[in-house]
Amino acid sequence: MNPESILVQSVAGTTIGDIGANGIPVRRSLRRLLEPLDRIAESSRRLVGVSHGRFQHDGEDYTLPRYLYVGRSGGGDVQRIGIFATIHGDEPIGALALPRFLQALEDNPSIAEGYALFIYPVCNPTGFEDGTRHARSGRDLNREFWSGTKQPEVKFLESEIWMQSFHGIVTLHSDDTSDGLYGFVKGNVLSEHLLKPALFEAGRFLPRNHSAVIDGFDAQSGVIREGYPGMLQSIPRITQPPFEITFETPQKAPLHRQVDALVAALKTILVENRYLQAVAANI
Repeated sequence: MNPESILVQSVAGTTIGDIGANGIPVRRSLRRLLEPLDRIAESSRRLVGVSHGRFQHDGEDYTLPRYLYVGRSGGGDVQRIGIFATIHGDEPIGALALPRFLQALEDNPSIAEGYALFIYPVCNPTGFEDGTRHARSGRDLNREFWSGTKQPEVKFLESEIWMQSFHGIVTLHSDDTSDGLYGFVKGNVLSEHLLKPALFEAGRFLPRNHSAVIDGFDAQSGVIREGYPGMLQSIPRITQPPFEITFETPQKAPLHRQVDALVAALKTILVENRYLQAVAANI
């Protein structure tokens, strides 16, 4: 079975817009999407899965899946990194890449040395089930952060960002209007110094978007220094913001290539951040 087929099966064997025999759209299975992560957690000494934030929609119960990977001690302060995926329900590539990424950490523990990784693979469970960008409420969750929203998914994620005081935030997306990789940076000055090598390493699998304007923003070599109001980010106007990276793959590219690119980018961010922290400590 080729890599594309395996990944398609991971998304419950259905595609966006599939219609059942009764004329009702087929829901994609959250359970099947999370099975690879759960299998790693069952056998790993470093990965645990705990659901977070129970809420209801039309009488149905939902939670936000959350996993914690604790790397071996690096001798210094633990770096807490939040990794968020599928905030748009029709962009599950991040959730598909995370098992590969975590297996890479299991196989090579040095990559995550000194880290605690808080992983949120499906930030929009109803949107994923429906194969829609928006949540079932009709709201684009990635325009709701720090706005006093009533959306329970966003409120729960905001509480995590508050409580965990992340040193870094990485959000995974795929863009159906882009023909290459790119990313947004915000927060700490380290953000751009981490995104650039991540784009370089991911570029071994997919081309980079070198357009001067991407998604309506000025860009330079695939790096955007602005962003949409209400996008998933750290607490506004805090004194010491974390690094913040939104990493985008071209959605129309082969799925397994997008997975390879995301795994390479995530590994690079961890390795480069640890190096930069060590350099700063010695200055």
